[in-house]
Amino acid sequence: MKQSVVIFLLILLAFLISLLIYTLIPEKSIPPNAKITKVLVLKSQRKLILFENEKEVKTYKVSLGFQPLGHKQFEGDGKTPEGFYTINDKNPNSAYHLNLGLSYPNEKERAFAKSKNKNAGGDIKIHGLKNNTLNVGKFHRFKDWTFGCIALTNTEIEELFNHVEIGTPIEIRK
Repeated sequence: MKQSVVIFLLILLAFLISLLIYTLIPEKSIPPNAKITKVLVLKSQRKLILFENEKEVKTYKVSLGFQPLGHKQFEGDGKTPEGFYTINDKNPNSAYHLNLGLSYPNEKERAFAKSKNKNAGGDIKIHGLKNNTLNVGKFHRFKDWTFGCIALTNTEIEELFNHVEIGTPIEIRK
C-alpha cells in the first residue's frame, strides 16, 4: 500500500513540474523590425503562423471555435471560418484582451447563409483571453472554447497586435 502511495506522489510531482515548465519556458519573440506580410492558420494543427514575405517569422499555438471541424456557415455554429480574408480592424478596447478583426463573412458566405434563412455571423477575431476573468495563460490551449474566433494568450495577442497592420492577408485552412 505504501509503495503505491509513493508512486502516485512521484507521478503527481512529475506532472506538476511538467506544468510549471510548460508555463515558464519562454517562447521566441517576433523580431522587432519584422513586417508581417501574411498570416496562416492551420486549424487541424492549432497553429497561427506569421510570415514576412515568404519567410516564417513566428508560430503560435491557438484555440479555435468550440466546433472546429469544417467551415463556418452560420452564426452560433461554433466553427472557425476557412478561406482567404484580411485583417480589417484593430480593437484595443474589446471584451477580450485586444483583438484583430477578420473580414469574414464575404459576399458568397453571406449569400449562402441567406439562402438557408440564416445569418452568416461575423465578429470573427484573433484575440486574447476574456477581460475580467482568470488569466490562465497557455492553459487555454487545452480546449477549443471560442465562438469561432482564434485565441492566443494575452502576451501573444499584444505582440501580434503590435506587428500586424490592417490589410494584412490571412488564410485559414483545415
